[in-house]
Amino acid sequence: MNSLNVDAQLWKRVFALYKLAEMGASSRTVKVSTEYLAEKMGTSQQTASRYFIQLEKTGWIKRNITPEGCLVKITDSGMAELKKLYSSLRLVMEAEYPPSVTLEGTLFSGLGEGAYYVTRDGYRRQFIEKLGFDPYPGTLNLKLTTEYDMKTRSELETYPSIILEEFKDESRTFGSVKCYSAIINNKVKGAILCAIRSHYNSSVLEVIAPTFLRSRLKLKDGNKVKVEVLILP
Repeated sequence: MNSLNVDAQLWKRVFALYKLAEMGASSRTVKVSTEYLAEKMGTSQQTASRYFIQLEKTGWIKRNITPEGCLVKITDSGMAELKKLYSSLRLVMEAEYPPSVTLEGTLFSGLGEGAYYVTRDGYRRQFIEKLGFDPYPGTLNLKLTTEYDMKTRSELETYPSIILEEFKDESRTFGSVKCYSAIINNKVKGAILCAIRSHYNSSVLEVIAPTFLRSRLKLKDGNKVKVEVLILP
């Protein structure tokens, strides 16, 4: 999935670049003072001057300071950044599905069966191939309690997902599983499973990750955990 994936400072530089494009600097050299850019951005002249310096160092603009004023032209690299912004916004505005949804649940201890299922070779190979990581042997179990989270969880079933195919071993058949890539507590990349064991209903979210989440995020039963579920485009 395409994403802006920028921190606050980088976003401000992209905004400055966008304002220069509005002035025509995407197609021609324009004369722009720091005072004028500051007015356009709603910031101080000192801050606008700093953006000019940063954009030039990044290679997003070419700048020539003359006695008549500052001449600025957005470079090919700068235009590529603006096109990335355009593509990201277009994806969000025109996509049939939201790029992500966030669920919150309360952590509880399961019966320990998650480790058995997650470590089955038939699933494990598909986790590595389709999700890009080898999961820690176990699931983080979250109980959804609010009406909002339950409704969002139901909507999730209608969105495109990653499918783990069913397989057989010498003793039984393991069914197919729907997966979604996810970010847990805005820190750890993992996935949710819908659902790897049938005795949990849709109010339970089962989360996997390449690391032991309880230790990594310092979690204990009763803690609230946020999961940003990433939807396939």
